[in-house]
Amino acid sequence: MTIPAPETPAPLAGLHRLEPDARLDLLQQQRRLDQRDRAVLDAGLSLPQADAMSENVVGRYALPYGIATNFLVDGEELAVPMAVEEPSVVAAASKAAKLARTCGGFRTEATPNLMGGHIQLVNVPDIDEAQRTLAAAERELLAHIPTRGSLLARGGGPRSLTTRHIPHSEAGPILLVELTMDVADAMGANIVNTTLEALAPLVAELTGGEVVLSILSNLCVQRLATAEVLYTWNALADSRTEGRNLQRRIVQADALAQADPHRAATHNKGILNGVEAVAMATGNDCRAVAAAAHAWAAGEGRYRGLTRWMVVPDADALPRDSLVRTRGVDPAGPLLHGRLTLPLALGVAGHSTRAHPLVPISLKLLGNPDSRRLACIAAAVGLAQNLAALLALVDTGIQAGHMRLHARQVALAAGVPAGQVARVAAEMVASRRISTEAALSFHSSLAT
Repeated sequence: MTIPAPETPAPLAGLHRLEPDARLDLLQQQRRLDQRDRAVLDAGLSLPQADAMSENVVGRYALPYGIATNFLVDGEELAVPMAVEEPSVVAAASKAAKLARTCGGFRTEATPNLMGGHIQLVNVPDIDEAQRTLAAAERELLAHIPTRGSLLARGGGPRSLTTRHIPHSEAGPILLVELTMDVADAMGANIVNTTLEALAPLVAELTGGEVVLSILSNLCVQRLATAEVLYTWNALADSRTEGRNLQRRIVQADALAQADPHRAATHNKGILNGVEAVAMATGNDCRAVAAAAHAWAAGEGRYRGLTRWMVVPDADALPRDSLVRTRGVDPAGPLLHGRLTLPLALGVAGHSTRAHPLVPISLKLLGNPDSRRLACIAAAVGLAQNLAALLALVDTGIQAGHMRLHARQVALAAGVPAGQVARVAAEMVASRRISTEAALSFHSSLAT
């Protein structure tokens, strides 16, 4: 079948052309926000709230909070909140999402919310016997786990207890006792760590070993999110020749990220620009997200790019496991197909996740997703971010667009009033003089 392009533009098309107050007006008109939400966005995090969240607090360090537009994810129109200070990130994601709309946007899926952790044992008298003992006692040990009623009510709880022998390490042989739990809509660190610490004495008694540590693993290989997208040549360029050339060059650029870790590091950093901005806006742990992604990228023994891009003649030529395979299209030429899979432990439940006053607003903007849906959205944003970066790199380069936004930061840092930053930045870009001195000079000329 043919998937037509959406007949109407994205609901927030043109948001970037408005002033901040007008953007909020539009969000309120569309009933995405109300007056109370606007007040929270204006106030931000209070000093007492910040003091309750961390230690030795003396102030608040705010980040820009923007909305990525044009996202169509599994047929749902989304306004995606992103908390990020880097220029171009929100604009790039919005552009890539707009280009994807002609092929139906992004398709996603996520595995269940399984998190793992381990108990490290050393000085185990007989590791083989210890493994047999623990395997026999698995059901009894899991039954002793004190599980919160709220977790059970949401379908969560312990799922398995296994062992793994690491025969050689600087500390000698290690026996790992590995717990897998369904953490429902939580990120899961607290419940997994609490459970492991409760199990540790029992495990030590059964094995005769010494417990060194009990801790969650941020490499959540059973909690994966995948996003896929298609781009026709005419979504990327006006001419067929140039569009097909850009498709080919994007695949070649992706190949470098698969072959060379020096390129892969920057490739993946760009993906995480999008994923982490969504994680930050929704109150999740960006360091955990980054650690998992980088470990996953190195999972085959060499650090690689997280995305894969290929050109296929039509949708029927896509991989058999493709999420977009059954969504046949009738393109004017070949299709560029992108796929991103990464471990994503994003929570929407739990006190730590919702401690920041802006988090409920972010989740409201996203339609109050569950944990798996939030991971899918973040993966779609990461894939969009990657396409935007690759498209710029293989076409005109990234600096032209980046420097326009960088000029605004230079003007702001130079002390130019916020209301005049855009004009001063435009003058600097036009003159190709982007510096504090140039900002002050152009500001002075505007004042005379």
